[in-house]
Amino acid sequence: MNTAVGRLVRAELRLMVRDPLVLTFVFAFPIVTMLIIGGAFGTAPDPAFDGVNPAHWYVASYLTVVIAAMGLVMLPVHLASYRERGVLRRFAAAGFPRWSFAIAELLIGLVTIIVACGLLLIVAVPVYGIPSVHNWWRVAVALPLGAVAFVSLGVLLGSLLPSARSAQAVGLLLFFPSFLLGAGGPPPHVMGSAVRTVAGPLPLTLLTNAVREPWLGLGPATGWVVAVAALALALTVLAARRTVL
Repeated sequence: MNTAVGRLVRAELRLMVRDPLVLTFVFAFPIVTMLIIGGAFGTAPDPAFDGVNPAHWYVASYLTVVIAAMGLVMLPVHLASYRERGVLRRFAAAGFPRWSFAIAELLIGLVTIIVACGLLLIVAVPVYGIPSVHNWWRVAVALPLGAVAFVSLGVLLGSLLPSARSAQAVGLLLFFPSFLLGAGGPPPHVMGSAVRTVAGPLPLTLLTNAVREPWLGLGPATGWVVAVAALALALTVLAARRTVL
Protein backbone atom coordinates (compact mmCIF):
# COMPACT_ATOMS: atom_id res chain seq x y z
CA MET A 1 0.00 0.00 0.00
CA ASN A 2 1.25 3.47 -0.84
CA THR A 3 2.79 5.10 2.24
CA ALA A 4 0.55 8.19 2.07
CA VAL A 5 -2.63 6.14 1.71
CA GLY A 6 -1.50 3.78 4.47
CA ARG A 7 -0.92 6.66 6.88
CA LEU A 8 -4.33 8.11 6.11
CA VAL A 9 -6.07 4.74 6.50
CA ARG A 10 -4.46 4.02 9.88
CA ALA A 11 -5.27 7.47 11.23
CA GLU A 12 -8.85 7.39 9.94
CA LEU A 13 -9.55 3.91 11.31
CA ARG A 14 -8.52 5.09 14.78
CA LEU A 15 -10.97 7.97 14.49
CA MET A 16 -13.76 5.77 13.10
CA VAL A 17 -13.84 3.37 16.04
CA ARG A 18 -14.40 6.30 18.39
CA ASP A 19 -17.10 7.97 16.30
CA PRO A 20 -20.60 7.62 17.84
CA LEU A 21 -22.21 7.79 14.39
CA VAL A 22 -20.31 4.67 13.35
CA LEU A 23 -21.27 2.82 16.53
CA THR A 24 -24.92 3.88 16.23
CA PHE A 25 -25.85 3.76 12.56
CA VAL A 26 -23.38 1.28 11.09
CA PHE A 27 -23.10 -1.25 13.92
CA ALA A 28 -26.02 -0.94 16.34
CA PHE A 29 -28.98 0.25 14.25
CA PRO A 30 -29.01 -2.55 11.63
CA ILE A 31 -28.65 -5.25 14.29
CA VAL A 32 -31.34 -3.91 16.60
CA THR A 33 -33.87 -3.32 13.83
CA MET A 34 -33.15 -6.72 12.27
CA LEU A 35 -33.89 -8.41 15.59
CA ILE A 36 -37.09 -6.42 16.15
CA ILE A 37 -38.58 -6.65 12.65
CA GLY A 38 -37.50 -10.24 12.10
CA GLY A 39 -39.15 -11.23 15.37
CA ALA A 40 -42.33 -9.31 14.53
CA PHE A 41 -42.98 -11.32 11.36
CA GLY A 42 -41.95 -14.69 12.77
CA THR A 43 -40.17 -17.59 11.10
CA ALA A 44 -42.98 -19.46 9.30
CA PRO A 45 -42.85 -19.25 5.47
CA ASP A 46 -45.11 -16.43 4.33
CA PRO A 47 -46.52 -15.68 0.84
CA ALA A 48 -45.91 -11.96 1.44
CA PHE A 49 -42.20 -12.82 1.58
CA ASP A 50 -42.22 -14.94 -1.58
CA GLY A 51 -42.84 -18.01 0.53
CA VAL A 52 -39.62 -17.80 2.53
CA ASN A 53 -38.97 -17.44 6.25
CA PRO A 54 -39.52 -13.71 7.03
CA ALA A 55 -36.64 -13.68 9.52
CA HIS A 56 -34.32 -15.02 6.83
CA TRP A 57 -35.70 -12.42 4.41
CA TYR A 58 -34.54 -9.69 6.77
CA VAL A 59 -31.20 -11.29 7.59
CA ALA A 60 -30.44 -11.34 3.85
CA SER A 61 -31.67 -7.74 3.51
CA TYR A 62 -29.94 -6.08 6.43
CA LEU A 63 -26.41 -6.44 5.13
CA THR A 64 -27.42 -3.80 2.62
CA VAL A 65 -28.72 -1.59 5.45
CA VAL A 66 -25.21 -1.61 6.90
CA ILE A 67 -23.86 -0.51 3.52
CA ALA A 68 -26.45 2.28 3.19
CA ALA A 69 -25.80 3.54 6.72
CA MET A 70 -22.13 3.91 5.92
CA GLY A 71 -22.70 5.64 2.59
CA LEU A 72 -25.62 7.91 3.45
CA VAL A 73 -24.96 8.86 7.07
CA MET A 74 -21.48 8.08 8.33
CA LEU A 75 -19.17 9.12 5.49
CA PRO A 76 -20.96 12.35 4.45
CA VAL A 77 -20.87 13.69 8.00
CA HIS A 78 -17.27 12.64 8.51
CA LEU A 79 -16.01 14.23 5.31
CA ALA A 80 -18.13 17.37 5.58
CA SER A 81 -16.75 17.98 9.07
CA TYR A 82 -13.22 17.71 7.62
CA ARG A 83 -13.99 20.24 4.92
CA GLU A 84 -15.66 22.55 7.45
CA ARG A 85 -12.57 22.50 9.70
CA GLY A 86 -10.05 22.82 6.88
CA VAL A 87 -8.55 19.36 7.45
CA LEU A 88 -8.46 18.56 3.73
CA ARG A 89 -6.48 21.73 3.03
CA ARG A 90 -3.96 20.67 5.66
CA PHE A 91 -3.65 17.25 4.01
CA ALA A 92 -2.90 18.95 0.69
CA ALA A 93 -0.41 21.33 2.32
CA ALA A 94 1.33 18.36 3.94
CA GLY A 95 2.08 16.93 0.52
CA PHE A 96 -0.36 14.02 0.31
CA PRO A 97 -1.04 12.96 -3.31
CA ARG A 98 -4.23 14.47 -4.76
CA TRP A 99 -5.91 11.07 -5.08
CA SER A 100 -4.85 9.69 -1.69
CA PHE A 101 -7.77 10.86 0.40
CA ALA A 102 -10.46 9.40 -1.87
CA ILE A 103 -8.67 6.03 -1.97
CA ALA A 104 -8.20 6.05 1.81
CA GLU A 105 -11.87 6.79 2.47
CA LEU A 106 -12.93 4.04 0.06
CA LEU A 107 -10.74 1.51 1.87
CA ILE A 108 -11.93 2.63 5.30
CA GLY A 109 -15.56 2.43 4.26
CA LEU A 110 -15.13 -1.07 2.87
CA VAL A 111 -13.28 -2.33 5.95
CA THR A 112 -15.92 -0.89 8.27
CA ILE A 113 -18.72 -2.47 6.22
CA ILE A 114 -17.02 -5.89 6.32
CA VAL A 115 -16.68 -5.75 10.10
CA ALA A 116 -20.25 -4.50 10.64
CA CYS A 117 -21.75 -7.14 8.30
CA GLY A 118 -19.77 -9.86 10.05
CA LEU A 119 -21.06 -8.70 13.43
CA LEU A 120 -24.65 -8.66 12.14
CA LEU A 121 -24.36 -12.24 10.90
CA ILE A 122 -22.79 -13.37 14.18
CA VAL A 123 -25.77 -11.92 16.08
CA ALA A 124 -28.25 -13.47 13.62
CA VAL A 125 -26.86 -17.02 13.97
CA PRO A 126 -28.25 -17.91 17.41
CA VAL A 127 -31.48 -15.95 16.96
CA TYR A 128 -32.77 -16.66 13.44
CA GLY A 129 -29.97 -18.59 11.78
CA ILE A 130 -28.40 -17.60 8.48
CA PRO A 131 -30.35 -18.60 5.37
CA SER A 132 -28.64 -20.89 2.89
CA VAL A 133 -27.09 -19.03 -0.03
CA HIS A 134 -28.57 -20.45 -3.24
CA ASN A 135 -26.37 -18.57 -5.68
CA TRP A 136 -23.31 -17.56 -3.73
CA TRP A 137 -21.26 -16.05 -6.54
CA ARG A 138 -23.96 -13.52 -7.47
CA VAL A 139 -24.23 -12.48 -3.83
CA ALA A 140 -20.43 -12.30 -3.65
CA VAL A 141 -20.45 -9.97 -6.66
CA ALA A 142 -23.40 -7.80 -5.61
CA LEU A 143 -22.28 -7.04 -2.04
CA PRO A 144 -18.86 -5.55 -2.85
CA LEU A 145 -20.26 -3.66 -5.83
CA GLY A 146 -22.95 -2.19 -3.58
CA ALA A 147 -20.39 -1.33 -0.93
CA VAL A 148 -18.25 0.50 -3.49
CA ALA A 149 -21.32 2.33 -4.82
CA PHE A 150 -22.52 3.56 -1.42
CA VAL A 151 -19.07 4.40 -0.10
CA SER A 152 -18.45 6.44 -3.25
CA LEU A 153 -21.83 8.11 -2.79
CA GLY A 154 -20.89 8.96 0.79
CA VAL A 155 -17.59 10.45 -0.31
CA LEU A 156 -19.39 12.44 -3.01
CA LEU A 157 -22.03 13.79 -0.62
CA GLY A 158 -19.37 14.69 1.93
CA SER A 159 -17.50 16.66 -0.73
CA LEU A 160 -20.61 18.57 -1.80
CA LEU A 161 -22.35 19.44 1.48
CA PRO A 162 -20.99 22.53 3.24
CA SER A 163 -21.04 21.41 6.89
CA ALA A 164 -21.34 18.39 9.14
CA ARG A 165 -24.78 19.52 10.28
CA SER A 166 -26.11 19.79 6.75
CA ALA A 167 -24.54 16.43 5.85
CA GLN A 168 -26.24 14.81 8.82
CA ALA A 169 -29.61 16.32 7.90
CA VAL A 170 -29.37 15.31 4.23
CA GLY A 171 -27.96 11.90 5.08
CA LEU A 172 -30.75 11.03 7.49
CA LEU A 173 -33.36 12.36 5.07
CA LEU A 174 -31.98 10.03 2.40
CA PHE A 175 -31.33 7.07 4.68
CA PHE A 176 -34.65 6.51 6.44
CA PRO A 177 -36.94 6.50 3.37
CA SER A 178 -34.41 4.30 1.58
CA PHE A 179 -34.27 2.00 4.59
CA LEU A 180 -38.05 1.67 4.91
CA LEU A 181 -38.76 1.30 1.19
CA GLY A 182 -35.64 -0.46 -0.03
CA ALA A 183 -34.56 -3.01 2.57
CA GLY A 184 -35.71 -2.85 6.17
CA GLY A 185 -39.42 -2.11 5.91
CA PRO A 186 -42.39 -4.21 4.77
CA PRO A 187 -41.98 -6.56 1.80
CA PRO A 188 -42.91 -5.13 -1.61
CA HIS A 189 -45.98 -7.40 -1.89
CA VAL A 190 -47.76 -5.52 0.90
CA MET A 191 -46.88 -2.05 -0.38
CA GLY A 192 -49.27 -0.05 -2.52
CA SER A 193 -48.48 0.31 -6.22
CA ALA A 194 -47.52 3.98 -5.82
CA VAL A 195 -45.09 3.15 -3.03
CA ARG A 196 -43.56 0.32 -5.07
CA THR A 197 -43.10 2.72 -7.97
CA VAL A 198 -41.18 5.13 -5.72
CA ALA A 199 -39.15 2.36 -4.09
CA GLY A 200 -38.17 0.58 -7.31
CA PRO A 201 -35.39 2.86 -8.60
CA LEU A 202 -33.85 3.66 -5.20
CA PRO A 203 -30.17 2.61 -5.06
CA LEU A 204 -30.80 0.63 -1.88
CA THR A 205 -33.67 -1.24 -3.54
CA LEU A 206 -31.43 -2.16 -6.46
CA LEU A 207 -28.72 -3.43 -4.12
CA THR A 208 -31.10 -5.30 -1.82
CA ASN A 209 -32.74 -7.10 -4.74
CA ALA A 210 -29.32 -7.93 -6.18
CA VAL A 211 -28.33 -9.56 -2.89
CA ARG A 212 -31.59 -11.02 -1.56
CA GLU A 213 -32.91 -12.72 -4.69
CA PRO A 214 -29.88 -14.95 -5.39
CA TRP A 215 -29.30 -15.51 -1.67
CA LEU A 216 -32.82 -16.82 -1.01
CA GLY A 217 -33.24 -18.50 -4.39
CA LEU A 218 -35.89 -16.05 -5.61
CA GLY A 219 -34.25 -15.38 -8.95
CA PRO A 220 -30.91 -14.79 -10.68
CA ALA A 221 -31.09 -10.99 -10.21
CA THR A 222 -28.88 -10.42 -13.26
CA GLY A 223 -30.52 -7.09 -14.07
CA TRP A 224 -30.18 -5.89 -10.50
CA VAL A 225 -26.48 -6.82 -10.38
CA VAL A 226 -25.82 -5.00 -13.66
CA ALA A 227 -27.65 -1.92 -12.35
CA VAL A 228 -25.58 -1.93 -9.15
CA ALA A 229 -22.36 -2.34 -11.16
CA ALA A 230 -23.27 0.65 -13.34
CA LEU A 231 -24.12 2.69 -10.25
CA ALA A 232 -20.82 1.76 -8.59
CA LEU A 233 -18.82 2.77 -11.66
CA ALA A 234 -20.60 6.11 -12.09
CA LEU A 235 -20.39 7.08 -8.42
CA THR A 236 -16.75 6.04 -8.09
CA VAL A 237 -15.76 8.20 -11.05
CA LEU A 238 -17.73 11.18 -9.72
CA ALA A 239 -16.35 10.79 -6.19
CA ALA A 240 -12.76 10.46 -7.42
CA ARG A 241 -13.09 13.59 -9.57
CA ARG A 242 -14.66 15.58 -6.77
CA THR A 243 -12.44 14.62 -3.83
CA VAL A 244 -8.92 15.23 -5.09
CA LEU A 245 -7.06 17.25 -2.44
